[in-house]
Amino acid sequence: MIRLPYLAWPALLLAAVLILAMQPGQAQQPGVTWSEKEIETLKSMSLMSLPPLPDDPSNDYDTNPKAARLGELVFHDTRFSENGEVACASCHLEDKVFQDGLPTAEGLEVGPRRTMPLIGVAYNDWFFWAGRNDSLWSQTLDPIENPLEHGISRTKTVYLVSTHYQEAYRTIFGPMPEIPGGYPDIARPTQEETEASQAWQSIDKHHRDLINVVYANIGKAVAAYVRTIMPEPAPFDRFVQALADGDRQEADTILSPKQQRGLKTFLGRGGCTDCHTGPLLTNGAFHNTGVNDLPGSEYDAGRAAAIPKVQHDRFNCLGPYSDAEESECLQLRFMDTDTEKYRQAFKTPTLRSVVDRPPYFHAGQVETVRGVIEFYMEESETNPELNHVDLTPQDVDELVAFLESLSGPVRVQEELIGALPRDK
Repeated sequence: MIRLPYLAWPALLLAAVLILAMQPGQAQQPGVTWSEKEIETLKSMSLMSLPPLPDDPSNDYDTNPKAARLGELVFHDTRFSENGEVACASCHLEDKVFQDGLPTAEGLEVGPRRTMPLIGVAYNDWFFWAGRNDSLWSQTLDPIENPLEHGISRTKTVYLVSTHYQEAYRTIFGPMPEIPGGYPDIARPTQEETEASQAWQSIDKHHRDLINVVYANIGKAVAAYVRTIMPEPAPFDRFVQALADGDRQEADTILSPKQQRGLKTFLGRGGCTDCHTGPLLTNGAFHNTGVNDLPGSEYDAGRAAAIPKVQHDRFNCLGPYSDAEESECLQLRFMDTDTEKYRQAFKTPTLRSVVDRPPYFHAGQVETVRGVIEFYMEESETNPELNHVDLTPQDVDELVAFLESLSGPVRVQEELIGALPRDK
């Protein structure tokens, strides 16, 4: 029997541990390293790089705390609907990161597209899935008159404001204009409903304009409130902050090796940053990713149909109810109007809190983020818009793990909302 010196035993034990660690199925994953260039890229994707809230030149009231308060009241007021049961908050639920978790939105009826989350939307250039509005305040007006959503008219909106919010309105915008009562409360400009259109034409042009002014102002107030809905730091942001501070030990306690490898893939060969960039993880652009319409649904042309809509919208940046100078409406004046290029193209959504808001795509066609990645992998074979072809099952697992690190609180910034006198 060979006797080893006492001091040799620790070395033997260490060797045994290393041998066991290298057994099949127990191999140690190497640590993830981050270059200075990669850390700079990560910082650009973190909330630390999010600039201050932008000021919308077409809305003089978007930073007015009292306007934000009025907007908050209207946002939650179900009286602004045909059946008295639908408010903006019905589809934008605070406990669901300001969306509803349904495949397609449900107001008075079920709509063709799903509700988008209101996470940092004040930074957007275009609104809705196809970008049919060019400002947050004009976006807030569309659902009010949409028969599938709130289903009332701008005329009834003015009557509701006059009845329930007149003093609040006066505090912000000045006295309500004098509009004679008795106009049909269904009156609105429309090509789909003859009775509503005829009722609108029965109102003299001056009073139609006054109705539009009040209607636009209510949109501007709601926008002032929605503007305050902002993402708070998620684990990803805390990880990036630790890396930026040079505290790798702290960073490794925030994201697991699996999540970090997923982030590596996200930055590199996954091709994800082709569309998901910046602190809100979206380029705000429109892409045809090959997602088909739901069986039995009407054809959805996406951005192609929205281009003429936003061009002719009287509530756009160049319209008579905008507060902007023409020189400030650059995105509208110089937008790409190639409708063929944008056929069935939809806006890249933010990835903030993405795992918390299934299903996915513009009509909820896919139930999980894993399903989205796998769809993109298959579609990448033929679609030049996508670059996800070489991902392995392990890559997908790690990408999903990373996406979970993007979930953080979404908060109404109450400090930006003021007080108002109470109406009757």
